[in-house]
Amino acid sequence: MDSNNDWRQRLYVMVFQSDTAAGRRFDSTLLLIILASLVIVILDSIQTVHDNYADVLAYIEWGFTIIFAIEYGLRLYCSPKPLRYAFSFYGLVDLLAIVPGILALYYSDAQYLLIIRIIRMLRIFRVLKLSPYLKQANYLMAALRGSKQKIVVFLVSVCTLVTVFGTLMYVIEGPEHGFTSIPKGIYWAIVTLTTVGFGDIVPKTPLGQVISSLVMITGYSIIAVPTGIFTAELASAMRGEQLQTDCPVCNKNSHEPNAAFCSRCGNALFKKVE
Repeated sequence: MDSNNDWRQRLYVMVFQSDTAAGRRFDSTLLLIILASLVIVILDSIQTVHDNYADVLAYIEWGFTIIFAIEYGLRLYCSPKPLRYAFSFYGLVDLLAIVPGILALYYSDAQYLLIIRIIRMLRIFRVLKLSPYLKQANYLMAALRGSKQKIVVFLVSVCTLVTVFGTLMYVIEGPEHGFTSIPKGIYWAIVTLTTVGFGDIVPKTPLGQVISSLVMITGYSIIAVPTGIFTAELASAMRGEQLQTDCPVCNKNSHEPNAAFCSRCGNALFKKVE
């Protein structure tokens, strides 16, 4: 019984803990296998390669699927809380790396869903211990949470705007100029407002062209709004992180919002940029 527990413990250290030599070797090998499986999927999408080597690539892909299935089983076996791992982010991603290979037996096009294995490359953050990058990601998440309501209001306003413009173009241009329905007009308004301009639907009447000009000008005006909102929240999140650091003089570890000086000793909290 003890030997079994020791085996599970050693397996857990190798599979889940990348700060050990065995864990780093395991994760590095796993990343190479993931990368190789992605290369196989990409090669299989090339018609000439698929025509000549479809069977070989299928066998190789099945080999990768079996390897990932064994790895997933090992993770469930050695995890102290298998259900918690199974429903975690990495657990679901590991499961998704296996499912498309099985579905490909019944649906040939399902094999291209294997490209989702690229998500598993996120483990490289654990292998290389890129904690500074993960910290910067926390800044981005905090900025997204802070700007969520503002961006939602902005998107609702934009949706209202494109609905109005799309309806106007349907009434003004009509089916004879490609605006066969209000949804078609809304599609045109979205394409024009975002300055993409596919050109598959083009207004022909003078009034329609005037409205098109207004939509394009409006698009240039509002396209920077969500960027500005997010940038402001990002700066606020990074400043808030700085305020949580200790004062270098008196070691006070919390400060008032937007404070430039420590309220205890008066020391400047931010260095001047020269």
